[in-house]
Amino acid sequence: MKKAKGRMDESILVCVYYGPNGERLIRRGAKIASMLDCPLYILTVDSLPYDELDAEKSAYIDRWKELAEECDVEEFVIRDNEKKPAVKVIAEVAREHHITQIIIGQTAKSRWEEITKGSFMNVLLREIPFVDFHVVSCDRAIKGLEGHFEKGVRAYIVEDEKGYHLLFTHTKQAKYEGIFFKETGTDFNNGVFKFMKHNKMVQVHITDDRVTEPTKIYPELKEETLK
Repeated sequence: MKKAKGRMDESILVCVYYGPNGERLIRRGAKIASMLDCPLYILTVDSLPYDELDAEKSAYIDRWKELAEECDVEEFVIRDNEKKPAVKVIAEVAREHHITQIIIGQTAKSRWEEITKGSFMNVLLREIPFVDFHVVSCDRAIKGLEGHFEKGVRAYIVEDEKGYHLLFTHTKQAKYEGIFFKETGTDFNNGVFKFMKHNKMVQVHITDDRVTEPTKIYPELKEETLK
């Protein structure tokens, strides 16, 4: 059971959607909640059922769950298989949890993006006029990285005598399934591979189809090489 927060007159909701800015929004919300000593909630919405989400979306949600634990979040609200408009969902969650402040990313490439535009914001303000809004701009460092990688594609890691290499077709030898983000401007398979291990997201670098950090897949390799 979570300990009671000092100030129950304030309550913060962070709205996140798939993309690199979600973690920054959560940390911003956690910082404000810590300053106010009040409850913090996270909300994400998807029109698909949770068990139909692809690996990339699932990885984002798993990372947000980790952050929720790290930041002592009161509740991580996942509204999957949702058919109502985003404004209705935000309003419902805000009322249910007595939210007084909402944090939204300005440049998220999702339904949240509409919120930064006048018409949608006006509707939202009419739905929940009792709430203060924080519209957070995307971090410039994140913006710069977005153009460095192509859209992620499903891939697999296979072990061989030299270590681990990348494949794009499933085989019985596949150790892990995940998403490969190829660097732009290269003819080779150089980039980043993200996958889940023990309910945590792991990221390894790929150079010419090969994993360059095998100890991230099996940390015990580091101990063995030191013996």
